[in-house]
Amino acid sequence: MISSMTGYGSASRQVSLGAGVVADLQVECRAVNSRFLDLGFRLPDECRGAEPALRELATQSLSRGKVEFRAAWRVNSAVAGAAKSNPHALGAISRDRLDALYTLQEKAQEAFPKAQELSIAEVLRWPGIVSEPRGEEDSWITATVEAGRAALVALMESRHSEGRALVAVLTSITGKMHDIVKVIEPKVPEYVAQYQEKLTERLAEALAAQEQAKAGAELMERIRQEVVLYAVRIDVAEEFARLKTHLQAVDTALAGKGPVGKRLDFLMQELNREANTLSSKSVSEECTQAALELKLFIEQMREQVQNLE
Repeated sequence: MISSMTGYGSASRQVSLGAGVVADLQVECRAVNSRFLDLGFRLPDECRGAEPALRELATQSLSRGKVEFRAAWRVNSAVAGAAKSNPHALGAISRDRLDALYTLQEKAQEAFPKAQELSIAEVLRWPGIVSEPRGEEDSWITATVEAGRAALVALMESRHSEGRALVAVLTSITGKMHDIVKVIEPKVPEYVAQYQEKLTERLAEALAAQEQAKAGAELMERIRQEVVLYAVRIDVAEEFARLKTHLQAVDTALAGKGPVGKRLDFLMQELNREANTLSSKSVSEECTQAALELKLFIEQMREQVQNLE
């Protein structure tokens, strides 16, 4: 299935911290455009051991995009009830560190008599004072991997959904381009005939002037230039053939499966080249306008193609 490179997914799991305390762990997976697969991880220390497994899951499922895994956790609200029956549910206080902090505060107040004493909240936030329940490392890794896998599935679903929408937009644009080609291509012989008639008239005028002027060499050079210009401008059949071939290749890619972004990006370059050539070889105002419309549609497609995996 064709996918976009942008998407988002999230999932959560619970981790037991011991002493009746449970942590709610949430893992998010975000993806944006990138030429290659670029993985990033913003995980807390408890979840860091899950990074290799998450990296493997991502590389097996994705081929392009800048993908970032983020994880965060907080103590479940049920800990409030647990704390009532278990005073150690929220963590144990280190008496040694508490005494050391008290001594440190006394020395600081000796040096700065006007300094205020630490509040209870400040004491409890001091590193090492409270040893909070953290749970087992394996439990964190297992929960992170499970949540990451579920978040990755949600991410891929969102990418598939956006990919389907992009395919619909691109298919609509290629349909309009096919219509332009169908209208203009049969008229090219008529345009060429009209241009040939105008050129013949100019040549006749030049020949008539040659009979009356002495600068015959200069006029003959002008005639040769006109003929060369005519030969260059009338040959657009090959450009139309390549244009239709590239459009068919785009339709085939959009109807297929798997990553097609790079291939479509290359086809956009080829389509733009043919549209530029048609514009430069145009022999009528209608043909020039058609070439400009084709270039506009190609640019619209190029912007959308940048989002495809």
